[in-house]
Amino acid sequence: MVPAENSRLAGGFRDLRRTLRGSLLLPSGDAPEPEPFGFNRIVASRPAAVVRATGAADVRTAVRWAADHTVPVAVRATGHGVAVPADGALVIDTVAMDGVHVDPHARTARIEAGVPWGRVVREAAAYGLAPLNGAAPSVGAVGYTLGGGHGPLGRSYGYAADRVRGLAMVTPDGRHRTVSADRDPDLFWGTRGGKGNFGVVTAMEVDLFPVPRLYGGGLFFPGESAPLVLRAWRDWTSSLPDAMQSSVALIRFPDDDALPAEMRDRFLAHVRIAFNGSADEGARLVRPLRRVRDPVLDTVTEMPYSQVARIHADPTEPGVYSERSTRLESLDDTAIDTITAFAGAGGLPAIEIRHLGGALARNPEHANAVPFRHAGYTLFSGARTLPEEAHEVHRLQERLIESTTPWRIGGPFLSFIGALESSPEQVRSAYEPRTYRDLAHLKASYDPENLLRINHNIAPVATAGDEPREEG
Repeated sequence: MVPAENSRLAGGFRDLRRTLRGSLLLPSGDAPEPEPFGFNRIVASRPAAVVRATGAADVRTAVRWAADHTVPVAVRATGHGVAVPADGALVIDTVAMDGVHVDPHARTARIEAGVPWGRVVREAAAYGLAPLNGAAPSVGAVGYTLGGGHGPLGRSYGYAADRVRGLAMVTPDGRHRTVSADRDPDLFWGTRGGKGNFGVVTAMEVDLFPVPRLYGGGLFFPGESAPLVLRAWRDWTSSLPDAMQSSVALIRFPDDDALPAEMRDRFLAHVRIAFNGSADEGARLVRPLRRVRDPVLDTVTEMPYSQVARIHADPTEPGVYSERSTRLESLDDTAIDTITAFAGAGGLPAIEIRHLGGALARNPEHANAVPFRHAGYTLFSGARTLPEEAHEVHRLQERLIESTTPWRIGGPFLSFIGALESSPEQVRSAYEPRTYRDLAHLKASYDPENLLRINHNIAPVATAGDEPREEG
């Protein structure tokens, strides 16, 4: 933030610090932030200040202060879902809000805003239950859910947003609200799928499911077999029960001693399996894939649900990650050839295709803003990049997405939407036109000044004839 602006707010910062239970951090010198933070560091920011919130009271205090001083608000927990720089914003850091309460009789969990999925999985597993978590245990549960949330149990039970019972949140008017299907139902609809556009969610209550064990893991095939593997997997997905969730990742693995010898410094087609059923039935269902050709490594086995993160084995180290995504209506042979041409030597380090359908395609009991439920597959490219590699990776990712135009549905896949997909056009294309219009009207009702705009922003539209107001 420019020095003159910091000077204007100096008195306000003193007042804010006195009223917080948590702490207030201010940038110093040339440091872009009070300290490096977050998993994906693709976006560098110069915020006005960072509030380390200890609870909902601090969040409400911070939001009211920001509204009074016309300072935009950014929210972060784990830092996986960064969108745009938080320059000049008041960042509300929720990482200290780490409460989890499991009710095994009601099969629910109350999760505060800073909790990562790994913690919820462990707490629920003690009762033989599982949440609709993501593949990576370090992803924040609340932020993931507000973007839809597609994980290892998706085809069994739907998107994470479909199974939210209630949300505690602070809206831009400084009110603390508890929203549900019966209380503020319009806000309940839009927040589940509309991401962080309508308020700062401080906690949520979600359903848990009796899933003590999974049959899951990976089949790793030589990368040169990727077209063959993808065709066989595509055909296999056409007649699966809802209990089977799967994907294929085309990955160039590093030469890392922490990896099994069969994976080191190799390009592989990694078929990821998560079957919500018995090991015997899972083995029967997976048998056709094992016959495609001999895998170089087969880790598919029965496991406790608490070990579900082993299936994808997503990166755990913070860094600069470049990510692009979309949805595909179908996956014919031409689509497979088009996608595989971007993988392997000289191509993108990682491309993943996930199978949708099942419960993901059905409307939930209480409607929400999660779009494009009829899509057949997702396409995602994520890569940790060095500065000298970033331009080429971005170029290849853009070409990959453009090349899938004949099969593509809409824009970015909402659950995976990243910093390279934050333009107004890209955010709008992540939704069906009617859903986006309704979200823009809802934004006008709850955040007419677009206080919450340091995100994948839905700008407020008051009437059907208005155009969204772009905010700097």
